[in-house]
Amino acid sequence: MSSGVFHNDVWFDGHVQGVGFRAHVMNIARGYEVTGIVRNLVDGRVFIQAEGTEKEVSEFLVEVKRQLACYIRKEEVREFWGAPCFTGFHIKP
Repeated sequence: MSSGVFHNDVWFDGHVQGVGFRAHVMNIARGYEVTGIVRNLVDGRVFIQAEGTEKEVSEFLVEVKRQLACYIRKEEVREFWGAPCFTGFHIKP
């Protein structure tokens, strides 16, 4: 483990826009001690940046994938340790 907080950047592809995906992610985030953002990308994917303890971030993303599996075709993940970047969890346009 390095210094800082655990970060997980995830790009979700599939039928993830126009279905309430971001709002659902926001509701899931309320149940975990994570900060970050969820946003739609112009290429049709949804991007999540989540940070916190490795356990909280991992459990949060497992729950996102469990609850929204019917919309997700594939995902790309990048994990790293670094300085905190967010306060709270927010939906970005």
